[in-house]
Amino acid sequence: MALVRPYEDRDHDACVRLWAQLTEWHREIYADDSIGGDDLTLWFDRYLAEQKPLHVWVAEVDGRVAGFTGALDQDQRWELEPIVVDRAFRAGGVGSALVAALVDAARAAGKRGVIVHPAARNVGALRFFHGHGFDVLGQIELVLDLARPERWREGERLAGREFRV
Repeated sequence: MALVRPYEDRDHDACVRLWAQLTEWHREIYADDSIGGDDLTLWFDRYLAEQKPLHVWVAEVDGRVAGFTGALDQDQRWELEPIVVDRAFRAGGVGSALVAALVDAARAAGKRGVIVHPAARNVGALRFFHGHGFDVLGQIELVLDLARPERWREGERLAGREFRV
């Protein structure tokens, strides 16, 4: 069972490694090795400095950091960004524990909701979040890719229309 607690400075290196795993996953699902640039270790620090999350939580399993998530302030809502679970701990309840901690904190803070922006082709994330109550489509980002239209795959249908993801 995962223990969820607030992020501490001692978690930095573990969270940097997790951020690198998250970026590698995005590279895989988009077949694009340029995502995240050359040095994946910079991005967690940029997240802390530039996004200024209200809260960051880590999940520990047997004393090891197994995942983390953060909450960004969006006025009456919090944005869950990001959530990442170490490959070794996936499908073990770590992600669920992180989501529950963030949602509970948002409720306690009197927020109207929690939003999340999973990649459209990340079917696993869509199913995961839907299974945790994220069942309202708030908005959709449509892209006209002028540089690399071949990177998108066919097969998603919404509002009676075909889309690529």
